[in-house]
Amino acid sequence: MNEKPRKSPGYTIERALLPRMNLRETGGRYEIVIPKRANMAADTVGRYAQGPRKDHPALIFEKGDLSTETWTFAEVDERATRLAAKLAGLGVGKGSRVAIHTGLRPETGLAHLAIYKLGAIAVTLSQLYGTDTLRHVLNHSEAMAIITQDTAWDRFRAAAHEFPSLRHRIVVGQTKGDEIPFDECLRTPAQGFRPADTLADDPALLMYTSGSTGLPKGMLHGHRILQAYLPSIHFFFNMDLDDPNSVFWSPADWAWVGGLLDLLLAAWAFGHTVVTSEARFDAEWAFAFMERQKVTHTFVTPTALKRMAEVANPRARWPNLDLRVVCTGGEALPGRVLTWCEEELGVVCNEFYGLTEVNHLIGSCKALFPSLPGSMGLAYPGHGTTVVGEDGNEVAPGEAGEIVTRADDATQFLGYWKDPSKTEQLKLAGRWLRTGDLGTRDAEGYFWYHGRSDDLIKSAGYRIGPAEVEDCLVRHPAVAEAAVVASPDQARGFVVKAFVRLKEGSRPDERLTKELQEHVKTRLAVYKYPREIEYVSRFEMTSSGKINRRLLREAEAKKKLRL
Repeated sequence: MNEKPRKSPGYTIERALLPRMNLRETGGRYEIVIPKRANMAADTVGRYAQGPRKDHPALIFEKGDLSTETWTFAEVDERATRLAAKLAGLGVGKGSRVAIHTGLRPETGLAHLAIYKLGAIAVTLSQLYGTDTLRHVLNHSEAMAIITQDTAWDRFRAAAHEFPSLRHRIVVGQTKGDEIPFDECLRTPAQGFRPADTLADDPALLMYTSGSTGLPKGMLHGHRILQAYLPSIHFFFNMDLDDPNSVFWSPADWAWVGGLLDLLLAAWAFGHTVVTSEARFDAEWAFAFMERQKVTHTFVTPTALKRMAEVANPRARWPNLDLRVVCTGGEALPGRVLTWCEEELGVVCNEFYGLTEVNHLIGSCKALFPSLPGSMGLAYPGHGTTVVGEDGNEVAPGEAGEIVTRADDATQFLGYWKDPSKTEQLKLAGRWLRTGDLGTRDAEGYFWYHGRSDDLIKSAGYRIGPAEVEDCLVRHPAVAEAAVVASPDQARGFVVKAFVRLKEGSRPDERLTKELQEHVKTRLAVYKYPREIEYVSRFEMTSSGKINRRLLREAEAKKKLRL
């Protein structure tokens, strides 16, 4: 394709910054430059493990008693190499899948680096996953090893026989049977170990997220993804990546793009310190933590920011807060929260938009152009993001359509794991990659979000497929049929709402509602359970005999609008 992305109106990038941002300007348009070879271990911690930055803190872990453990860039790299050597001894090699299930702990960062050094593929597992979701991801990915934590793995130990491809279990904490202690791996001699030579398009990262239909889908990224993200990382961190004493933190799970690629690996790509904690997120705790650890930059979801915005006078209560840049994404940010960030918290807040499949398409950057409350921002450099109609042609400013980007966008994934036909369905008219999100673009180039074109539910930054929740509900002995839709919610944007028709003899009551909610929590994931359940005697059906979710979704939106 010869078409190049237009230069978005509203900003200009200094020419001297372009090489550092992996950008070049050709004919007045910005292009993202991807090197032939890339490796996400070498391109992050590996860059700073030797030389003047080697003794700078790379990772700080705050424990429950508020004491901390600190690792320098040299120490993180050395431990990751030892872990890689141990994995190699277990048979892990180029293309092998290794699952990571250790949450917001240092072992997660070490595991990613070790897997990348081997040219293997990291499979991210959230500790929020229930039994059905974890079984699906491990078996679908055919992971041969898992790096997990005793407290998280304990409820899955009895089901180990249900993961036929899983040959090795490396556990942080107490081990049982033939499980391998994580600490033992870090004592493995690394002499003679040579990291794999990887191309930019070699697979590196497999993340499972929900679609509008079926079970969670595996989205495969290559080592190129971090290189493709560099321009937009500069933008949403407000062109403020030069301070050598910057400290980065996010409460977002490192099993997701936001926590892993937008914060952990992003900070390490520029030689910055990352702090982390296993503490459960609470707005007041977050302010105190950031003050203690001198956090300057953070990624926080809009849902978490809404909770933080409820805290009065944060600067007066935490006067030593060093925070100066907040970036956010995953769902729309209310204009009132943006105003609070600027006026009450006194920080720059940049919002950005994208998908796991193709990311960082649109956003803000206060250093280069103003944010408009309620707007998604401008197209980020190197992307051909626009709005098109059903025929694939661009629509006029102010006219609604689907938000798309060019079919050769640099941030796009390698494809859905084991499902090339599903990958092809993302394409529109041979020119575009679809997002499934509807919106408009005004005459100044600002984008405005209108909602989804399908049934996918976006709640508190999570993607939730209605079909998997419905399937889980109907496996309960009391349920005959179920339909799941997005219900508007002030705190989370949308929540999962289930409409349930019970089998004869079952009675709807509060006890059953709680039982159904727990049924979904334990089998799928905590964040996927229906926060609202409404019992019905019948469903309206489509002409093809399916439950008409669209009618339920529209009725729910109208009902919430009246409240």
